[in-house]
Amino acid sequence: MDAFDEVRPAVECLDLLTAPVADALRAWRGSEPVERVLFVDTDPDKADTAVLVENYGPWLLEQSANCVVVAGKRGGETTLAACLVLAHTRVDVNGVVRRHLGARKASFAPMDMATGESGMEFGGITPIGLPAAWPLLVDAAVADIPYALIGSGGRRGKLIVPGKLLAGLPGAAVLEGLGA
Repeated sequence: MDAFDEVRPAVECLDLLTAPVADALRAWRGSEPVERVLFVDTDPDKADTAVLVENYGPWLLEQSANCVVVAGKRGGETTLAACLVLAHTRVDVNGVVRRHLGARKASFAPMDMATGESGMEFGGITPIGLPAAWPLLVDAAVADIPYALIGSGGRRGKLIVPGKLLAGLPGAAVLEGLGA
C-alpha cells in the first residue's frame, strides 16, 4: 500500500504482534501462503480508523476492514463471534448476525470480554488468531476486495491481507449484507 513506507511479510515481524496472532502465523495452514499476510508498523495513537484515514490518506477508508466481537445469547448460553466488515459500514448485529448465530439477542461484546477472550488489544482485534471456537463472519464485500487493511492484534501496526484469504480463514462464513 502506497501510504506506508515499509510493508513486510508479517512472519518477519512476529515480535511486534500479540501472541495469538504470532502463534496463528507460525502455525499457518491456509490455502494461500502466509507471506501474503503483510505488516505495516503504524503509530498506536493512530489505530482507530478515522484517525488512521486522516493521517495516512482518505482512500484507505475503502480498503480498511474492522473486526468486531459480538455476543449472541439464547437460553442462557452466550456465543462469541467475530464480524469483519468494511470500515465505512456497520455490522448488522440485530439482523444478519443474530439470525446466523441462531441467537435470541445479539449485541457487541463488552470491551473487557472481547479483549480478554481474544488475547488482543481494543482497537486492534483481528480475525487472524481468534479462538478456534468462535464463528468468523466475513462480509461478502470484504471477501471481494483485492486486499484489506485490518488490525494486527494490537494497536501498533496493521495487517494487509487479500480479501479472499480472509474469506478462507478457519471457521469463516461469508455473508451478504453483514456490513450495512
